[in-house]
Amino acid sequence: MKSSMSDTSKVIPKGLLAPVLTSQQRSMLRAKAHALNPVILLGQSGLTEAVLLEAHRTMLAHPLIKIKLASDDKAQRDEWAQSICQRLGAAWVQQVGKILVIYRPLGHEADSHQ
Repeated sequence: MKSSMSDTSKVIPKGLLAPVLTSQQRSMLRAKAHALNPVILLGQSGLTEAVLLEAHRTMLAHPLIKIKLASDDKAQRDEWAQSICQRLGAAWVQQVGKILVIYRPLGHEADSHQ
């Protein structure tokens, strides 16, 4: 099956708003994320539509995920983190080195379109 940008734009809804987290919620999510392993890896190709689609599909089942941003350029990693959160409607929980933790409540996609 051929994948293209237009295919992924139909799957990932536009206009998803990231949940606003309090410092207590963020702290609780950081503690929960400690035991998690990265489930998405951004490699040489960078932030592609395929990576975003995979992250979106993962977040349909898991509200809290870790993503490994495999770049030595801190500015690039920060840009990727911002883009991921914006496109997926996910809240940034923390970023330690090359590991990004994001959160989007289950059912968030359905709630934002009502």
